[in-house]
Formats: sequence, C-alpha cells, structure tokens
Amino acid sequence: MKQIQNIKLNKNSTIKEALKIIDSGAMQIALVVEDNDKLVGTLTDGDIRRGLLKGLDLNSSIQSIIFTAPTIAKISDTKEEILKVALAKKLHQIPIVDESGKIVGIQEIEELIKPKTKTNKVVLMVGGLGTRLRPLTENTPKPMLKVGNKPILQTIVEKFAEYGYVNIIMCVNYKSHVIQDYFGDGSAFGVNIEYVLEEQRMGTAGALSLLKEKPTEPFFVMNGDLLTNVNFEHLHNYHVSNMSMGTMCVREYDFQVPYGVVNIEDSKILSIEEKPVHKFFVSAGIYMLSPEILQYIPQNEFYDMPTLFEKIINEKKNAISFPLREYWLDIGRIEEYKKANEEYDEVF
Repeated sequence: MKQIQNIKLNKNSTIKEALKIIDSGAMQIALVVEDNDKLVGTLTDGDIRRGLLKGLDLNSSIQSIIFTAPTIAKISDTKEEILKVALAKKLHQIPIVDESGKIVGIQEIEELIKPKTKTNKVVLMVGGLGTRLRPLTENTPKPMLKVGNKPILQTIVEKFAEYGYVNIIMCVNYKSHVIQDYFGDGSAFGVNIEYVLEEQRMGTAGALSLLKEKPTEPFFVMNGDLLTNVNFEHLHNYHVSNMSMGTMCVREYDFQVPYGVVNIEDSKILSIEEKPVHKFFVSAGIYMLSPEILQYIPQNEFYDMPTLFEKIINEKKNAISFPLREYWLDIGRIEEYKKANEEYDEVF
C-alpha cells in the first residue's frame, strides 16, 4: 500500500494544482479529501481532460469534475477481496480507508499480484504446550496440528509469504524438533526461517529478548495457533502511518447475561435489563511492534504482551489498536479445532 501524502488535494484546489500532482506522481491519480482526511473522491487525467472540454481552464476549481463515487477498499479487507473487486472492474489501484472513512493509503493491484519481498521480520510464537488440546498434542506441538490437510503453522507462513514477508523467526520450545524437521530453513516454502529456543517459558513478549539480532524496522509478532486472513500489509502500513510503538490487533467479543440484570442503588431498583449483551475488544494475538519497544522487555524472564503494552502506555508511548473484521480463529480447544477444519476450505 502506497503512502498518499503527496497526492492529496482539497475540493477547492485548482485544475493546475491537480495536474501538478497527477503528472509528478507515479500513480497518476489525486485523492480529494476533507480536512479530517475523509475521502471525497478521486481525480485522474481523464477527469481533467473532460473538464477542459466543457470549458474549464487551469485556474478553475476541481469541484465540478471530482469523481465522487470511486471504488474503495477498507483496511480490513483481505488481499483476495481487493483483487476480486479490482480485477472485476479492471482497476489498477484502489484507495484504502479505515473504518471511519479516513484515507490511509492506496493499493496498487500489480503489487498484490506480484508482491515485493519485504525485509520486516515475522516472529511466530510456537512454543506452547497445547494442554487443552490433549490428547492431540501429546506427540505433536499445537501449531503442527493439521487443519485443511496442512499444519496450522504452514498456513500462517504461507499467508505472510503472500504479502512478501519472508523473513521468519520461530520461537520454539515444546517438541521443537517436530517444527524444525518439517520447515527446515524455510526454502521449501519460499521463506527464510530462523529458530530461537526457549529453554523456559518466556511469554509472548519475553521471548523477544532472546532474538539473536534485534529488528531495526517494524516487525510482526503472532501466536502460532491462529488462523486468519488479515491483510498483513495493511496492518504494517496502519502501524507506520500512526507512528505507533506497538499496534495490537483486537477482536470484538460479546456475551449475553442469561438473566435479567437488576440495577440497584441504595437498595432501590433503578431498572431491569433483560439478558443484556456486553461487548468488549479483546487481543487477537497479532501485533506489530517498532524496534524501540524492545528496551522495555526484561532479559531472560517471563513477560507477556499485555504487560508490555501496559508498560508503554504508562510511559505515554503511542499504543494503538487495529480492529479485525476478517476471519480469525484461536485454536485453543478441541471445539475450535473441529470448527477450523470445517471452515478451512471455504475461508482459505
């Protein structure tokens, strides 16, 4: 996804200003936005030429020639969803907006078809015991359980590779030889894999203190027992554009109280809510972190990711959330493992 700071206009800009942006940019498009970066529409060379034919000149406002109904994609849309729309409409690029309609970038379709290799590291936490999945995990580490006729971990690796993220570090512990024997150096899967052995449980953040080479650019951290089709490139760009130190993917979770809830104050009943639904955001086990966050992680001791985020929040550092709207499943219990196998072919 391309940055868009140099191709933005407001609706009071002139045709001359629009031409300067379109001619100087490789994308040959201008994005018209409001003050809060809400997308108003797009402008191309063709739009301008049609305006000139109608009698406008270079000093005329672009307001009457803005294309106000462009095809857009949301930052939560998967690569497959964006490609499907783009190919159907024969588009070369699609503006990307967040959930509020704010423009965050522009996706060139050619890059989705032929993703460029990126140097950002992907750290996968794959050392868990999988206790709740026994007896399936008695001889097999949880990330190596098969869903859709391949290990969960293989699907994760392949999804990152689809977006060009090929430099992968696996933090291993329980039955690590099973994982290492299967993946080797990663070349058979089109990626480069390094291994970090946790000799004791370190937690999702503590294991980062064991990395042989500290990342020098934003990097992913993900639990190895998840299935998701999140757009990793959009997460990356969202993290960078918000100048975040730590970005946490979150899922909306709700539960319904099975009774009527009585609201009371000083023994007086104020109201009764019949089986109310409570909604929360919970961590999805997928993160993007900037290198400077590593200084907040203690060496060689258990440290989990929520504690790390609490630390940087207390230090007034920028910690943001990335809401997931796409498929996501945490395979922690037998029921979820069965569900994953039932849904795999349809989703992936």
